[in-house]
This record gives sequence, structure tokens and C-alpha cells, in this order.
Amino acid sequence: MSKYAVPALDKALEILEFLAAESLPLSQSDIALGIGRTNSEIYRVLVGLESRGYILRDEVSGKYRMSLKLLELTRTLSPVSQLRFAAQPEMEALAARLGQSCHLSVIHQGQLMVVLQVASPGPVSLSFNEGTLFPLLQTVSGRLLLANCESGRRQSVLDELAEDADRSAVEQNLNRIREIGFEVRPSELTDGVTDCAALVGKPDGATIAALAVSSLTSVVGKKLEQSELVNEVRASAAKISVALGL
Repeated sequence: MSKYAVPALDKALEILEFLAAESLPLSQSDIALGIGRTNSEIYRVLVGLESRGYILRDEVSGKYRMSLKLLELTRTLSPVSQLRFAAQPEMEALAARLGQSCHLSVIHQGQLMVVLQVASPGPVSLSFNEGTLFPLLQTVSGRLLLANCESGRRQSVLDELAEDADRSAVEQNLNRIREIGFEVRPSELTDGVTDCAALVGKPDGATIAALAVSSLTSVVGKKLEQSELVNEVRASAAKISVALGL
């Protein structure tokens, strides 16, 4: 146990997590048994959670159930705002280390949308304006995101974007990307540019994004080794995931 543990907070979280996993209201004894505590240990915590509106107690049975307060709290958080806030410091550090600009993208209405860009600290920088939309299947970031999104959503997007004749080859490529966890290759949209992208979040997760660095192909392999580029982008994507709690 951490030396900074707060027993009352631990109990409150245990109770909320336990109630959230149950489909029926539960008595104090049921809750205590379920989380491995005694009735006396959780009594004051239950009272506190009820007074704050996180759980509800039935006046007749005395049993507790979750309220919708946690759901309402999550609705006040913009996923894109959270992504930007968590990603900016690490993206600035990545741009400084590599001397290259980087950008963060998500899937939006069947397209790739850039939600954050950090410019290169050098005199020459490839720019991707925030809010710009790109075709999913023609971008490294788009393919990476499509490869790692939930299978039902992936199939729905492919039904709209992939030609029947190409569907098998597209799916094989997406499976390859998902297996290795990143994508690096010359840009299909801009001549002379090499794109490298790594996943922020976990495959099939509710929140995933693509962290990408776009470099002049003449630079990759000379001043910047491709292996170094891949390792740096993947490491930064992992740090952003941790910052998001994913």
C-alpha cells in the first residue's frame, strides 16, 4: 500500500466501483461483504457518498444504488480538450528533441481530424492546421486509428470507404498495423514527406488518438534515423496515454 494512501478515499472508491458493477440495489452488509470490509468501516463513507449525491438509499429497503452524478460529471469533460491538455507538454518536448513538428489526430465523422499541432523549433516546419480533415485510408494516422478502433466501428467505416475489390487488402494492412502498433511510410498526400504515427490509448478503447511526426523524406535516413523516429514517437504516445489515465 502506498504511504500516501487515504483510507476513507479508498473505501469510497471501492464502494462506487462495486455498486457500479452490480445491477441491483445492495444493503450495507452486502456492500461490506462485497468489498471485504466491515459494516462499521463503511458506515460513515456511505453516509458521505449519499449526502454528496453519488449514491441513493431507498427509504423502504435501506439499500443503496448508484446515482447518475458521476455520469453528469463525465459529460462536462470534453474528450478533445482532455486530449489536448494531456498531450501538449509531451508533444512540445518531442518536437524539441526531434527538431520536427508533430500533430495529434482523432477520427471524426469518418475522416481524420487534427486536434493539436506543435510546430518544429527549427526554421522549416511542416504545418497541419488544427481542425483540418483528411481521408482516413490515405493517411498514416487514419489507418493507425482505424486499425485500433472497436471492430464494429471499424467495419462500419470500411463499409463506407473501402471498395469491395480492395476490401481484403485493406483489412490485411490494418491487421498488420494493429499487430506492430505503429505505422511509418511516405505520405500519400504530400510528395517528399514521410509520416510516422503511434497510438495514444489502447486498442478498442473509447478514447484513442494518433500522435504523428511528418518529416521531409530527405531528412529521414540522414539527420534522423527511421528507427529513432519510430522509437521517439512511440515513447511519447505512451507518455500521453499515461497522462490521460489510459
